[in-house]
Amino acid sequence: MDASEFVLKGLMQRGLDGDAQAYRRLLALLSDRLRLYFARRMGEARDDVEDLVQETLLAAHTRRSTYDRSQPLTPWIYALARYKLIDHWRRHRVRAHLPIEDYAEFLAAETGDPTAASDLDRVMADLPEQHQRLVRDVKVDGLSLAEAGARARLSEGAAKVALHRAMKRLTEKVRGRAD
Repeated sequence: MDASEFVLKGLMQRGLDGDAQAYRRLLALLSDRLRLYFARRMGEARDDVEDLVQETLLAAHTRRSTYDRSQPLTPWIYALARYKLIDHWRRHRVRAHLPIEDYAEFLAAETGDPTAASDLDRVMADLPEQHQRLVRDVKVDGLSLAEAGARARLSEGAAKVALHRAMKRLTEKVRGRAD
């Protein structure tokens, strides 16, 4: 079962307040999300996924005092994950090109920038509501197409087509070809 941002943020806040059980639950839920996040990005090198999950959880634990309780938790976590992935690629001398499809995810994942969420809202403003939700669910929150499709009451195939159209529109907009 997928945990929503609301649940994750609540567990983080309770953990910061000293609730060890809530913190353990948060780490378990984040582990599942991070495994998916890294597995989708590692391609052939999936042996390192578990190490990256553990490194990210350790970074989240050691930097938990820097988390701003007024901000969403998942972009903060995914920013840490992204930095761990980049460090991994540097250590292994991997040259990776980030596809434009990841634009929405990285825009929302920037920490310390209170305008990131509003920037994402602005970029996606002309997309249909259902497409916006799919982009957020898959690219920002890390849900699978099946999970995001179920939330939107779409088949996995229909969700894939809708997400592809949304990402194509965003790509055109970012490249300056859309109004």
